Amino acid sequence: MSDQPPRRVCLLTGAGGVLGQDFCRRWRHDYAIVAVYRRRPPRAPSQGAGLVDPLAPGAALPDNRSPVFAVQSDLDADAEVERVVELALARFGQVDLLVNAAVHVRHDRLTSLAGSADFLDTTFSVNVTLPARLAAVLAREHWLHRRAENEAWGRNVVNLSSMAAFGLVPGAGLSAYSASKAALNLLTAHLAYEFGGFGVRVNALAPTSFPRLIPTSAVSDAIVDLDRSDLTGTLVQLDEHGTRELH
Repeated sequence: MSDQPPRRVCLLTGAGGVLGQDFCRRWRHDYAIVAVYRRRPPRAPSQGAGLVDPLAPGAALPDNRSPVFAVQSDLDADAEVERVVELALARFGQVDLLVNAAVHVRHDRLTSLAGSADFLDTTFSVNVTLPARLAAVLAREHWLHRRAENEAWGRNVVNLSSMAAFGLVPGAGLSAYSASKAALNLLTAHLAYEFGGFGVRVNALAPTSFPRLIPTSAVSDAIVDLDRSDLTGTLVQLDEHGTRELH
């Protein structure tokens, strides 16, 4: 039997990363978060971990309220996408927001492809294929025939892109990363077109470097702004000057 969600349910990948950790800490009281991580679990109370007062080990601490549902997964492995979606639906009965924040970045030159294409294949798999597969599996298992319900709940997908997708980043070895994010931008537009048929919005958020140039909290908040909007098929750029919408 699933738990009845008191809040909107958010399926978040990359929960162990800089952005995922911040999102879990800042927004777990507003969302029931399925926090998917590969190696490092999010530093937030979860179904298996919480804060303890050493002077009163049995006391209920306010900081442990609204724990995330932490799920360890290598999403690239066989049937893992299906397993994660199944766990989310079994736990909460619904998913209202999918945030594809898992990312693969490897600084390498394209001349290395003469020896192996592994770094290019892995980058595109994590940054492009997996976000699309998660959205597609979630649609098949939950959203596809629920248009009225989807619209009522404002269900949507937010894909994490990057400002690196809009031009050359010289000397950084980010060719594969930049190209994968550019591909994700276009894929987001196509997903928005297809998912609009059953009432689910799809957008992409492209921040500049964080936390170096902008605070990570600004990216977390921009995800929530997109969730609360009525935008679809939109690419939102985020930098030191704020957000800009590209349709």
